[in-house]
Amino acid sequence: MEEKNGVAICRAAVTMPGFFFFLLFSFLFVSWMPGTEAVWINLPAGGTKCVSEEIQPNVVVLADYSVVPEDSSQEHPTISAKVTSPYGNSLHQKEKITSGQFAFTTSEAGNYLACFWIDSSNKGVAANVILDWKIGIAAKDWDSVAKKEKIEGVELELKKLEAQVQAIHQNLLYLKSREADMREVSETTNARVAWFSIMSLGVCIVVSVLQLWHLKSFFQKKKLI
Repeated sequence: MEEKNGVAICRAAVTMPGFFFFLLFSFLFVSWMPGTEAVWINLPAGGTKCVSEEIQPNVVVLADYSVVPEDSSQEHPTISAKVTSPYGNSLHQKEKITSGQFAFTTSEAGNYLACFWIDSSNKGVAANVILDWKIGIAAKDWDSVAKKEKIEGVELELKKLEAQVQAIHQNLLYLKSREADMREVSETTNARVAWFSIMSLGVCIVVSVLQLWHLKSFFQKKKLI
């Protein structure tokens, strides 16, 4: 009996480090995943700069942006900002501002575009814009969640990890559906190309037969054959 207990303890000692290693790996993997991204945009004196982000449906997006002049002694130039969906619908549009924010929940998959340009009243002035994207889990207010559910410390981190795993699962399902759509389009295109090749071959055969018939008739009229 003592020997069996010793074996069980040894197995538990071997299993627990493996579990902690898996948990540590999961935390590192989740922390590596993109969710928050700050972008530094150099706006020329004339022209527009845009930033795009491919996002799947039903994802919360929060973003803050602010103007940073190239010369600290100058006043902040005003800019205009516009955010559009993959189908061109305007989600956010502001003019003559030095900072702002936008928030929305995506309704369609694709590239969401955020464009910035310097207002015409600041001609010849260049500036920089800091854009801080927060997408999905990164956009969630975890402080409010912790207060509402009365959790903290490791329990809160596990809650974040669970949410990240769910986000990974949803992203994998989205990629799977995209792969199925692409495969269907590829198979349809291959079928159309195959039918087009068969039709082209049939037309070539018909044209060759007609040419032979015409040449035979021509030579017969000339009494060459």
